[in-house]
Amino acid sequence: MRYLPLTEADRRDMLAAIGARSIDALFEDVPQSARLAGKIAGLPDHQGELEVERAFQAFAARNVSPSQAPFFIGAGAYRHHVPAAVDYMIQRGEFLTSYTPYQPEITQGTLQYLFEFQTQVALLTGMEVANASMYDGSTAAAEAVRMANRITRRSRALVSGGLHPQYRGIIETAARWEGFSIQSATPDPAGLESLIDGVDKQTSCVVVQNPSFFGHVRDFSRLAAACQAAGALLIVVVTEVVSLGLIEAPGTMGADIVVCEGQSIGNGLGFGGPYVGLFATREKYVRQMPGRLVGETVDADGKRGFVLTLSTREQHIRREKATSNICTNAGLCALAFTIHLSLLGEAGFRRLAELNHAKACELADRVAALPGVTVLNESFFNEFTVRLPRPAAPVVEALAAKRILAGVPVSRLIPNDPSVDSLLLLAATETATEAGMAPLIAGLKEVL
Repeated sequence: MRYLPLTEADRRDMLAAIGARSIDALFEDVPQSARLAGKIAGLPDHQGELEVERAFQAFAARNVSPSQAPFFIGAGAYRHHVPAAVDYMIQRGEFLTSYTPYQPEITQGTLQYLFEFQTQVALLTGMEVANASMYDGSTAAAEAVRMANRITRRSRALVSGGLHPQYRGIIETAARWEGFSIQSATPDPAGLESLIDGVDKQTSCVVVQNPSFFGHVRDFSRLAAACQAAGALLIVVVTEVVSLGLIEAPGTMGADIVVCEGQSIGNGLGFGGPYVGLFATREKYVRQMPGRLVGETVDADGKRGFVLTLSTREQHIRREKATSNICTNAGLCALAFTIHLSLLGEAGFRRLAELNHAKACELADRVAALPGVTVLNESFFNEFTVRLPRPAAPVVEALAAKRILAGVPVSRLIPNDPSVDSLLLLAATETATEAGMAPLIAGLKEVL
């Protein structure tokens, strides 16, 4: 229900009933140090709903929207076209049943789409089993390290220099409070690091990203073999799930756990969320997998049905027995993912990946032709790193002032490291057009 303002008489009656002399008296216990000294600049006093809508529309118009400007931002969150059918389908009552599917007899819609979601994730990642989603890719990565520690009974994780800095930060936070150690490699803009020599009998897991934060595509088969020989697990992180339409699946390379950010399928950028984490592993590790697992069964009449097969989270069992302290899944985002991927089908998904790679190749060729600009990647999917002849952050700001969203300066995510100041991440998805690439190239020429 919309808020309906009360009359002055209503307010007086309520204050009299609770024994307060005024509205301000209700807040007398709030310390003066926590109160604003005056009104907030730019916010007028109470207005009508229409006036408020207009005011906030004016605020919103100050943003540079991806749909209104050339857009080449990636770094873990990507702009893709989401068909209008997705938004319609996720509101259908057949799927959008109760929030938490504890009573299977009344939540078959939720359970079925989660079952299909798990199947899709397992196929994409090349793994044997997947859970019913996580919050997002970064927290899923931290859960994967915790899972590897439980399985190996070791407490040292080796983290690639190609892992997204924010993912590394989440893992480091978990390590700080849970008592395991992190050995982080230095950032790897050239994509040349080798982690094999760092794997030993004390290593619980090795965490890598493919494509890496800097866009490099790697074959981790040899690293997987080294991990297996040392009794460690290989965790592969994928921040751009569309890449799995072209790149060999991590499971085929020998990964033990695969975590992905699924935002690219069915979910818009949304100012940073909500997103959906994908989590898949090998069947022998299923009882150590965090989150929930939906399974297929038959009812008393022999009809196909779905139930929660595993749900070993701390809200259900003792904290020390739980495999995760994440107490929900990103259900609606998982549903959007499942519907979008179902609409694409396997052939459509592969074609989407091909379009992404083709757009990025075109952009890389055009950027590399600029004087003083170097593309660092020999391999990439839809994102790559360039070295500019001057610091990247002011270049990006100058182009943003021209309403061109020209990628992400690496220094924004790896601060206080002068070696990355001139590096710029550029992403081109199927939404990139000639009408967007031309202003970017012209803008870079002018600013550089």
